[in-house]
Amino acid sequence: MAKACYRNLKNYKYQLMRDYVVKIPIKPASSVNTKFIKLTKTGKLTIKDRYAWDGPSGPTIDTRNFMRGSLVHDALYQLMREGHLDYRKDRKPADQLLREICIQDGMSRLRAKYVYDGLRLGGLRNAKPKKKVKDKIICVP
Repeated sequence: MAKACYRNLKNYKYQLMRDYVVKIPIKPASSVNTKFIKLTKTGKLTIKDRYAWDGPSGPTIDTRNFMRGSLVHDALYQLMREGHLDYRKDRKPADQLLREICIQDGMSRLRAKYVYDGLRLGGLRNAKPKKKVKDKIICVP
Protein backbone atom coordinates (compact mmCIF):
# COMPACT_ATOMS: atom_id res chain seq x y z
CA MET A 1 0.00 0.00 0.00
CA ALA A 2 1.37 3.43 -0.95
CA LYS A 3 1.79 6.03 1.76
CA ALA A 4 0.01 9.37 1.60
CA CYS A 5 2.48 12.17 2.29
CA TYR A 6 1.47 15.74 3.05
CA ARG A 7 2.66 18.92 4.72
CA ASN A 8 0.91 21.48 6.89
CA LEU A 9 0.46 24.87 5.25
CA LYS A 10 1.02 27.89 7.43
CA ASN A 11 0.11 31.51 6.83
CA TYR A 12 -2.10 31.04 3.76
CA LYS A 13 -5.76 31.99 3.45
CA TYR A 14 -6.29 32.39 -0.29
CA GLN A 15 -5.31 30.62 -3.48
CA LEU A 16 -5.33 32.12 -6.98
CA MET A 17 -7.53 30.20 -9.38
CA ARG A 18 -5.95 31.41 -12.66
CA ASP A 19 -2.85 33.31 -13.71
CA TYR A 20 -2.89 37.02 -12.90
CA VAL A 21 -0.76 39.30 -15.11
CA VAL A 22 -0.04 42.98 -14.48
CA LYS A 23 2.54 45.53 -15.58
CA ILE A 24 4.38 47.02 -12.60
CA PRO A 25 7.11 49.66 -12.16
CA ILE A 26 9.54 47.22 -10.49
CA LYS A 27 11.97 45.93 -13.10
CA PRO A 28 14.66 43.45 -12.05
CA ALA A 29 18.09 43.42 -13.75
CA SER A 30 17.29 39.94 -15.04
CA SER A 31 14.00 38.14 -15.36
CA VAL A 32 12.81 36.03 -12.43
CA ASN A 33 10.88 32.80 -12.91
CA THR A 34 9.90 30.77 -9.84
CA LYS A 35 7.30 28.04 -9.53
CA PHE A 36 4.48 30.54 -8.93
CA ILE A 37 5.84 34.02 -9.79
CA LYS A 38 7.41 35.41 -12.94
CA LEU A 39 8.73 38.98 -13.26
CA THR A 40 10.36 40.14 -16.48
CA LYS A 41 12.97 42.86 -16.95
CA THR A 42 10.21 45.02 -18.44
CA GLY A 43 8.05 44.77 -15.30
CA LYS A 44 5.51 42.20 -16.46
CA LEU A 45 4.46 40.33 -13.32
CA THR A 46 2.72 36.98 -13.68
CA ILE A 47 1.38 35.34 -10.54
CA LYS A 48 0.57 31.81 -11.52
CA ASP A 49 -2.50 29.67 -11.00
CA ARG A 50 -2.62 28.07 -7.51
CA TYR A 51 -0.37 30.70 -5.88
CA ALA A 52 -1.30 30.92 -2.18
CA TRP A 53 -1.04 34.05 -0.06
CA ASP A 54 -2.17 35.25 3.34
CA GLY A 55 -4.18 38.26 2.19
CA PRO A 56 -3.99 41.64 3.92
CA SER A 57 -1.78 41.59 7.01
CA GLY A 58 -1.86 43.50 10.23
CA PRO A 59 -4.78 44.93 12.14
CA THR A 60 -7.09 45.13 9.13
CA ILE A 61 -10.12 43.56 7.51
CA ASP A 62 -9.87 41.49 4.33
CA THR A 63 -12.05 43.48 1.96
CA ARG A 64 -12.48 43.12 -1.80
CA ASN A 65 -10.66 46.41 -2.41
CA PHE A 66 -7.61 45.00 -0.59
CA MET A 67 -7.31 41.57 -2.21
CA ARG A 68 -5.61 42.35 -5.55
CA GLY A 69 -3.16 44.69 -3.86
CA SER A 70 -2.32 42.11 -1.19
CA LEU A 71 -1.81 39.46 -3.88
CA VAL A 72 0.72 41.55 -5.83
CA HIS A 73 2.40 42.83 -2.66
CA ASP A 74 2.78 39.36 -1.14
CA ALA A 75 4.29 38.03 -4.38
CA LEU A 76 6.81 40.90 -4.49
CA TYR A 77 7.76 40.49 -0.83
CA GLN A 78 8.22 36.76 -1.48
CA LEU A 79 10.64 37.58 -4.31
CA MET A 80 12.52 39.86 -1.89
CA ARG A 81 12.68 37.18 0.83
CA GLU A 82 13.98 34.69 -1.73
CA GLY A 83 16.66 37.14 -2.90
CA HIS A 84 15.29 37.69 -6.41
CA LEU A 85 14.60 41.37 -5.68
CA ASP A 86 16.61 43.75 -3.51
CA TYR A 87 14.50 44.59 -0.47
CA ARG A 88 16.52 47.78 0.13
CA LYS A 89 15.65 49.11 -3.33
CA ASP A 90 12.34 47.44 -4.17
CA ARG A 91 10.43 47.43 -0.86
CA LYS A 92 9.24 51.05 -1.00
CA PRO A 93 8.01 50.79 -4.63
CA ALA A 94 6.19 47.54 -3.70
CA ASP A 95 4.49 49.30 -0.77
CA GLN A 96 3.54 52.24 -3.01
CA LEU A 97 2.15 49.84 -5.60
CA LEU A 98 -0.06 48.17 -2.99
CA ARG A 99 -1.46 51.59 -2.04
CA GLU A 100 -2.11 52.48 -5.72
CA ILE A 101 -3.84 49.17 -6.51
CA CYS A 102 -6.06 49.44 -3.44
CA ILE A 103 -7.13 52.97 -4.44
CA GLN A 104 -7.82 51.75 -8.01
CA ASP A 105 -10.00 49.01 -6.54
CA GLY A 106 -12.09 51.48 -4.52
CA MET A 107 -10.31 51.78 -1.16
CA SER A 108 -10.48 55.24 0.37
CA ARG A 109 -7.29 57.26 0.16
CA LEU A 110 -7.29 57.58 3.94
CA ARG A 111 -7.38 53.82 4.50
CA ALA A 112 -4.79 53.27 1.75
CA LYS A 113 -2.50 55.78 3.49
CA TYR A 114 -2.99 53.93 6.79
CA VAL A 115 -2.08 50.64 5.08
CA TYR A 116 0.98 52.19 3.42
CA ASP A 117 2.19 53.85 6.64
CA GLY A 118 1.81 50.56 8.51
CA LEU A 119 3.90 48.77 5.91
CA ARG A 120 6.61 51.40 6.04
CA LEU A 121 6.77 51.05 9.83
CA GLY A 122 6.51 47.30 10.23
CA GLY A 123 7.03 45.57 6.89
CA LEU A 124 10.82 45.35 6.76
CA ARG A 125 11.06 42.03 8.60
CA ASN A 126 8.74 40.45 6.02
CA ALA A 127 10.84 41.65 3.08
CA LYS A 128 14.31 40.68 4.29
CA PRO A 129 15.71 37.42 2.94
CA LYS A 130 15.27 34.49 5.30
CA LYS A 131 16.95 31.15 5.63
CA LYS A 132 14.93 28.53 3.84
CA VAL A 133 13.36 26.16 6.35
CA LYS A 134 12.48 22.76 4.98
CA ASP A 135 8.86 21.73 5.34
CA LYS A 136 8.24 18.76 7.57
CA ILE A 137 6.80 16.01 5.39
CA ILE A 138 4.43 13.61 7.14
CA CYS A 139 3.64 10.21 5.65
CA VAL A 140 0.82 7.93 6.76
CA PRO A 141 0.03 5.16 7.60
